[in-house]
Amino acid sequence: MLTAFTAALTLITLGELGDKTFFITMILATRHSKRWVFLGGWVALTLMTLLSVAVGKVFQLLPRELTFYTAIVLFTIFGLKMLIQGLQMGDTPCEDECEAAVETVEKAEANLSRLGSNPAWATFVEAFSLTFIAEWGDRTQIATITLAATSHALGVALGAIAGHGICVAIAVLGGGMMAGRISERTLTLSGGALFLVFAIVTALSGVRTI
Repeated sequence: MLTAFTAALTLITLGELGDKTFFITMILATRHSKRWVFLGGWVALTLMTLLSVAVGKVFQLLPRELTFYTAIVLFTIFGLKMLIQGLQMGDTPCEDECEAAVETVEKAEANLSRLGSNPAWATFVEAFSLTFIAEWGDRTQIATITLAATSHALGVALGAIAGHGICVAIAVLGGGMMAGRISERTLTLSGGALFLVFAIVTALSGVRTI
């Protein structure tokens, strides 16, 4: 369980930095109450994590060899894809994921008045809905499913929830300052390298048990 917790915590914490959900949270925190942006984003990611772990538990019913090799392939694909994306980027703080997040938030802000007159509730709902939608089908969601299918599900759930909490807190409290110093390219390349490391670790650890 501890190994699964550590793996999920590491993968989610580093994998989410520079992701679309990270930039959405960062942008919202500059416009609304940081408390409600944090709660809305973290609750959305917690719910997504629980759903992902549940799906991973279902995949545990499949043959061990299938989930083992699928995990290696997925981690490798995500890693190579992020490395290629990172190499194609410039060193400006805001590019692909950041620009997409800005566009998403701008569209949501135009409809913010429909959420009622309570600003706290409106902020929570906006942060929750934007984060949940952005995370659906995201690489970290699929990574969580993969980890839960090949590791201790409870450990993965706790580690992923903690990792998401750390990322949301960074985005809310220090995202703006961090974005001015670290480019999206750097974050993307780091995330790609991390996924490749997980592919290697999964291969080395799993080959002894299948």
